[in-house]
Amino acid sequence: MTTVPAIPARGIRMPRDQRRTQLLGAAREVFVAQGFHAAAMDDIADRAGVSKPVLYQHFPGKLELYIALLDASKNELLAILHRAMASTDDNKQRVIATVNAYFEFVDNDSGGYRLLFESDLPNEPAVRERLDRLTELCAQEVSQIIADDTGLPPEESNLLAVGMVGIAQVTARYWLSSGGSIPREAAAELVATLGWRGIRGFPKRDG
Repeated sequence: MTTVPAIPARGIRMPRDQRRTQLLGAAREVFVAQGFHAAAMDDIADRAGVSKPVLYQHFPGKLELYIALLDASKNELLAILHRAMASTDDNKQRVIATVNAYFEFVDNDSGGYRLLFESDLPNEPAVRERLDRLTELCAQEVSQIIADDTGLPPEESNLLAVGMVGIAQVTARYWLSSGGSIPREAAAELVATLGWRGIRGFPKRDG
């Protein structure tokens, strides 16, 4: 789970890397709560306990700060997916672990999933490029499982993988917003079982 660094008293000097991490944490809170358009650099500076000049020393503008957060959230999700895929050699368990990775990411208190899946800036080219690339990278994690178990060619396997990761992230967000009584792991396994049965429904093709 991502933790937000404690806000130091205004005026206290920090190493540059530590300050950047602290500013990103403050910005994440503001962007998640307000969205890109409503958020102001003044709000972020106040939340971080710094002056605006300090904030601008690290990020030249609001868009650059937002994109840095997108990259951090993207890398966080990809790291969770990598761990999920590496946790087992059994393809069925890999599907379960992959779906659970989305539920874990969405269930993170940081709310970073909102930046990736509910961005209010989807038509900004730099944002759109990152979101599309994220979908592509996540699908690559799953497509090999589908190819191994179905014998489908790469393009078809990748198309199905895009569908599976789409189901995973949409159902994870619904599970969180609905506030239901299904435990996270049970909800993820339920969704993964649907995906796995779909994969296993394809007759195995000879290479």
